[in-house]
Amino acid sequence: MSPRSDPGALSRPDDHIDSPEPSVDASVAQPKLGFVGWMRFAWRQLTSMRTALLLLLLLAIAAVPGSLVPQRSSDPNGVTQYFSDNPNLAPVLDGFQMFDVYTSAWFSAVYLLLFVSLIGCIIPRTKHHFDALRARPPRTPARLARLGGYTERALPDGETADAAIERAAADLKRAGYRIERYDLRGEPSVSAERGYLRETGNLVFHTALLGVLVTVAIGGGFGFAGQRVVVEGQSFVNTLAAYDSFNPGRFFNDATLDPYKLTLEDLDAVYETQNQDALGQPVDFTAEVGITGRDGEGVAEGEVKVNHPLRVHGTDVYLLGNGYAPTITVTNADGEVVFTDAIPFLPQDANLTSIGVVKVPDGMPEQLGMIGFLYPTQTTLDSGAFASTYPDLVYPVLTLNVYAGDLGIDEGTPTSVYTLDPSTMEQLTGGKTGVDSIELMPGETQELPNGLGTVTFEDATPDGLPNAEDGDYSHSVDRFASFDIHRDPSQGWVLVFAILIIAGLLVSLFIPRRRVWVKAATRPDGSVVLEYAGLARGEDPGLDDAVSSFADRHGGPAPEDAPETAGDPAKPTT
Repeated sequence: MSPRSDPGALSRPDDHIDSPEPSVDASVAQPKLGFVGWMRFAWRQLTSMRTALLLLLLLAIAAVPGSLVPQRSSDPNGVTQYFSDNPNLAPVLDGFQMFDVYTSAWFSAVYLLLFVSLIGCIIPRTKHHFDALRARPPRTPARLARLGGYTERALPDGETADAAIERAAADLKRAGYRIERYDLRGEPSVSAERGYLRETGNLVFHTALLGVLVTVAIGGGFGFAGQRVVVEGQSFVNTLAAYDSFNPGRFFNDATLDPYKLTLEDLDAVYETQNQDALGQPVDFTAEVGITGRDGEGVAEGEVKVNHPLRVHGTDVYLLGNGYAPTITVTNADGEVVFTDAIPFLPQDANLTSIGVVKVPDGMPEQLGMIGFLYPTQTTLDSGAFASTYPDLVYPVLTLNVYAGDLGIDEGTPTSVYTLDPSTMEQLTGGKTGVDSIELMPGETQELPNGLGTVTFEDATPDGLPNAEDGDYSHSVDRFASFDIHRDPSQGWVLVFAILIIAGLLVSLFIPRRRVWVKAATRPDGSVVLEYAGLARGEDPGLDDAVSSFADRHGGPAPEDAPETAGDPAKPTT
């Protein structure tokens, strides 16, 4: 028997368990979406709130690698060191743009998709919200008993139904509700709603989030980040050529740089001395700096501390790191000074065992290079090797391995001041040469091998303070500070939008969206009672209490046959 000849089949849906399998002729052909249909479907999926939240989560996950490996934009020396320490892994990570996370193609793709998704979410929701604000509150439902918080009260003595409803409308309006009077089938009622600020807060949250994305992009495009190492007593001028490394935004113009001068006057380091379990751990670093404006007048004093940048001339100056910069003087065989400078030595461990490179390109028969190790508090291990046991200057010792030959700088090829390539040079001291490395303490001088001249480890103690001759080395070596200088023209706007994000989120979370109705209902026996009910959009645990509280204030005593419990918004009461 065919489905059409079975009378029962006509009354059953096609997917009923007893329904026969449809024939090929009876199957429904789904229409093809086509290109436009697929594009519309993709756009709706992209602009859904679920997709926006997913993209926001992906953006947070995509930013994680930026904190796990050094970034070229903020720590180029760290990237170089990472390649040296991980020669096999680093090229693989570089292929995935892990050292340029925030400008990578995949991070930008997530960023732009989130940008488009938020725009697609906000615009239609804003229009819908604006239309809802201008619309009248909905008509009073015929059966209020189906709604949440339903309760009844007697009509107050001596008051008509219209007067009671008018009074309810006035009370609800004073409570912040939008109201509308209705009179359906001779039963006056008032419809009230409030909580549209909840949706406003939601829109403010998403709009501000979009604003953060836009302002961060603008700030990254017109700002810059640069790094510079400054030794105590030396200065740095905010010009493009003065930076050790510089990372401009896409639209940055170096003509916008304000050439102020920053002088590192003192770097104060405080280490733990009381707790033996944490002896030598850093407690605080403070860089005392002087700022001189473009006109060369009006020197301003300032402090730069870890996580406490100095705001000056539209830039933020951060203290990234610090270390020692021993002053080394080299003379030739004729006693002429051919080199003298404070050389930043890079710390290698928590006790500031540091390594540095001295390059003497001129004034000698051959170019000289020296690889030095500085031990702030030198001790000798059982193996005979030197080490530092404390990061402060208690017993500083400098060792130098000397090389002679070609430094590789005559061809104009840029080289790092922190590295020395000994492949084209002859080692004169240390290693397998059979000649001991040069060992110096502040204020001491030793002869260079082969009668080349002398090298001196200068005592940098300021005048008037105990120095190396007095056995006090606490000020014998200058310190350096590594500054990170940022300019982000959108910082203020990012703060404004961040505040709006928090405010919008709080409003959307804590302001309930409610509708309340009050109706004067006529019973079959001709008596009139006041019915109260509410409806919430989303979870609103306070709805029942709000309706009951208003009914107690507005109406008379509860009728004897009034329902004892509130109705379930999802199910009709019986």
